[in-house]
Amino acid sequence: MSSSVQLFRDQKYHELKEQCIQQKQLFEDPEFPASDDSIFYQSAPPRKVEWKRPKDLCEDPHLFVNGISSHDLHQGTLGNCWFVAACSCLALRKPLWQQVIPDFNEQEWDPKKPEKYAGIFRFRFWCFGKWTEVVVDDLLPTMDGKLIYCHSNMKNEFWSALLEKAYAKLAGSYEALDGGSAADAIVDFTGAVAESVDLVQGKYGEIISEQLKLFEDLLKVHKRGGLISCYIAASSGSTNEAETEMGLVIGHAYSVTAIRKLRLGERAIFSFNTEKLFMIRLRNPWGKREWNGAWSDNSEEWKKVSNSERKSLGLTLENDGEFWMTFEDWCKNFTDVDICRIVNTSYFSIHKTWEKKMMHGAWAKSSEPLLNRSGGCFDNKETFLQNPQYIFDVKKTEDKVLVSLQQEDRRKYKKEGKGDSIPIGLEIFKVEDNRSYRLHKLTVQERAATSPYMNTRTVFLRRILKQGRYILIPTTYHPGIVTKFILRLFTDVPSKLRELREDKPKITCWSLLCGYPRRVTQVKIHSAEGLQKQDRSGGADPYVLIKCENQSLRSPVQHDTTSAIFNTQVIFYRKNIDSPIVIQVWNRNVFCDHFLGQAVLAASPSDPREQQTLQLRGRGSREAAAMPGCITIKFFSSDDLVEL
Repeated sequence: MSSSVQLFRDQKYHELKEQCIQQKQLFEDPEFPASDDSIFYQSAPPRKVEWKRPKDLCEDPHLFVNGISSHDLHQGTLGNCWFVAACSCLALRKPLWQQVIPDFNEQEWDPKKPEKYAGIFRFRFWCFGKWTEVVVDDLLPTMDGKLIYCHSNMKNEFWSALLEKAYAKLAGSYEALDGGSAADAIVDFTGAVAESVDLVQGKYGEIISEQLKLFEDLLKVHKRGGLISCYIAASSGSTNEAETEMGLVIGHAYSVTAIRKLRLGERAIFSFNTEKLFMIRLRNPWGKREWNGAWSDNSEEWKKVSNSERKSLGLTLENDGEFWMTFEDWCKNFTDVDICRIVNTSYFSIHKTWEKKMMHGAWAKSSEPLLNRSGGCFDNKETFLQNPQYIFDVKKTEDKVLVSLQQEDRRKYKKEGKGDSIPIGLEIFKVEDNRSYRLHKLTVQERAATSPYMNTRTVFLRRILKQGRYILIPTTYHPGIVTKFILRLFTDVPSKLRELREDKPKITCWSLLCGYPRRVTQVKIHSAEGLQKQDRSGGADPYVLIKCENQSLRSPVQHDTTSAIFNTQVIFYRKNIDSPIVIQVWNRNVFCDHFLGQAVLAASPSDPREQQTLQLRGRGSREAAAMPGCITIKFFSSDDLVEL
């Protein structure tokens, strides 16, 4: 057993299997017994459910028949089309399903050694940041000798029914799987990063440029091993599982099985003047009922496509639940898409490699404001900053950042009537370049990004951020909510993501000898104007250097300008409050940088907090000779170290 895999309910597969073989009996799982309690937590069975083993349902049971395929699955009576859609996606990717069904050959029935069969199987799911192995017996719920839930179109194939049983065990019961999200199941199968896109809100059916961007994005995700599902949300006038005029089922999860640019007509040698269509292939988990619009199985449009192209697409004309659509029709007919990215963190890859950091955290309630960690969303001005805070750095001039916030799976609480996901979201603020303590008040900081707040298990944010230091604040929408979460951050270069736990500098033996801070000061240098010209073209390459006691911080260089925008923020915890803060402007040179002027601040709590523009002066006191140019700043000081 790999040390990175945890055991659900501490059940050890190999030990249990060996025990059953020695005792010559088939495994019966005491943790998920063959009883109504494992099926229902609320409703009563319509009629008696019989639990049967595969050998009681067919003569020659197998885990797989002719391999694994997205066509293997059918939904059954449970409303878990989302789970079946996720399984269809999983079946397309061999490295992924082999992770979920470990050592599948060893688990397969062996007709030559029937004595080695113990009626026990194991599956692995990515649960809250850790791979978790779930053991099940092979007793499956049936009525009239037929499987009532997920099953294969081959009567003697059982991988999907056993996988569903393991997933139901994890959720607490089969009924807990009634209604859910394909994205959540895909994340549980793969550890992928899930993003939900609202096609209606984004106007993807109307704005062609947005449609093209989305197509290229989905094509890239699909090519790189990602999994995609989609559905039509029920509106006020429609009901779930009603069928549209075009044959699509409302409130029903479809898996995306292919995305292609389709060439129309035969391409002549040396001629590339062929029309291309953006196409998408979907599968209905019911294994029937398909789209009946343009490019449906028997439509006239397929006559425009060459036989070779049809063959490469794997076009079938059966009512098997799989069908093609143009991407434009897909954008107009579906309302939501769940994109699950397998984010590449391997250095041995031809594709972009991401740096990943993952943190486990919790929203926890306390009546003491400095200890409270459940402050609610940004609208809760008094308590918002009483949430967990995580700091990270963007080292490049600009970097694309992916953030995934996932709350714990609440399906296990369905029996107590608390199984719904909590509305969650996150905020990102650009903060002082040297901040290392918790943020207590928003003053000079910039709100860099905010996610939508959704009652989904995962919230995803993708942004391009400028160089600097940032605080990421995951929140529940309402204050006072208690639950756990995991936070994943992906950047191009290492971000040093870490949680901020301390409110102010610690008092140590060293601080008794050397002194302890008495004042905190935040400074934001907005810009410098009218600087002395430094080269023949009339420009300069200025930067600012901010000094306080024995600390100094430097901004990035602004090139070829005498009016520079810096937007640089710093914070100082000051021991000697009589020692001023000095802001110097320098010009960057190849050999020796040139001093352009400075401003000296006493920065006391009584000083004005509005933005102010100060004349640059020479070295020395605040009354030194004036130099060309001025600097625009804003600063805040407080003798309460936990005010800012």
